[in-house]
Amino acid sequence: MQLSIIVPTYNEAPNVAELVRRVTAALDTVPGGIDAEILFVDDSTDATPEVIRAVAADAPLPVRLIHRDKAVGGLGGAVLEGFAAAAADACLVIDGDLQHPPERIPELWRRFSHGDVDVVIASRYAGGGTAHGLADRTRVMVSKSSTAVTRAMFPIRLREVTDPMTGFFLIDRRSVDQALLRPRGFKILLEILARRPMRIAEVPFDFADRHAGDSKASVRQGLHFLTQLTALRFGKMSLFAVIGGLGAVANVAIVWALTQLGVDYILAAIVAAEVTIVGNFLLQERFVFDDMRDNASGVWLRFAKSFTFNNAEALVRIPIVAVMVSTGHISAVVATAITLVLAFFVRFLFHSLVVYAPRKPGVEPSRARRLVEEIDQEVMQPGEL
Repeated sequence: MQLSIIVPTYNEAPNVAELVRRVTAALDTVPGGIDAEILFVDDSTDATPEVIRAVAADAPLPVRLIHRDKAVGGLGGAVLEGFAAAAADACLVIDGDLQHPPERIPELWRRFSHGDVDVVIASRYAGGGTAHGLADRTRVMVSKSSTAVTRAMFPIRLREVTDPMTGFFLIDRRSVDQALLRPRGFKILLEILARRPMRIAEVPFDFADRHAGDSKASVRQGLHFLTQLTALRFGKMSLFAVIGGLGAVANVAIVWALTQLGVDYILAAIVAAEVTIVGNFLLQERFVFDDMRDNASGVWLRFAKSFTFNNAEALVRIPIVAVMVSTGHISAVVATAITLVLAFFVRFLFHSLVVYAPRKPGVEPSRARRLVEEIDQEVMQPGEL
């Protein structure tokens, strides 16, 4: 097998037959042909798996299906599972909605066959490429802005990449160290490129309209992307800090609002602390420690540990605020902000090593524990900034 075409799908039943037909036709245009397979990695809740099986029965090339009951890692996780199951080392990733035209596969294959690159990227923004399949000007603006921010945050790794957000690329899976990857959503190429240096080439393509079905783009997907980008650039500790910073801003705002209403600053600090403790826990569960929850204690016990610790920390911190206000002659808002910054490191260590500690002795140490021991080695990749 020369080429494995990996198609991550989520509710794309109307597109399967047309995708297989167009991929087959595109491969037939290559002189001598390409010994290829199509591997669907499916997280669908509709009839997509049944449609894939029906199409596979009559397809002129091998069509395989991996249906996942649990969509671990989202689309990125599906692509990595496809890499692991592929029959060929050369793996082409393409969306199932036909916005990535299969007719460009021969060009990606020809460029990859030169043997001087690890990955060939189909780019909407390289010379001759277009993004007209984006729904409107707002989507185009968001896409270009996100690409610009991403390239600015990885100026070395992405200096030769015009479209790190694309999901259409051909890669030698042997060049991907899957142990380094932490797929969180749909930008798996960005994850791969940011983790280690790679030899890169690009070919332009026209991003088409969807053939059928509904777009999966949403505000939620945008939040997933921002989470992924922050974690890639700054590591888990800094993602924890971002959420802590949001909580700190909320805390200070609540203190200010309540004191303006005449509430005593001690009571205002207590109310602000309780509100932000709960809010921070929910955000940390979702965006920081999501990959460690399965090996940790149950959610209510995790909440109890977090809530108890943060309240204990607040019982220590609030008297310090009172002392700073009464003897240091500074405002309650400034005192609150200073103590929150100092408390950050203690909170991160406690959550990493206690709240999300493995449930049973002998279980592989959590990623957070290893991260603490390595002092968050992902904070800065040498030469990146």
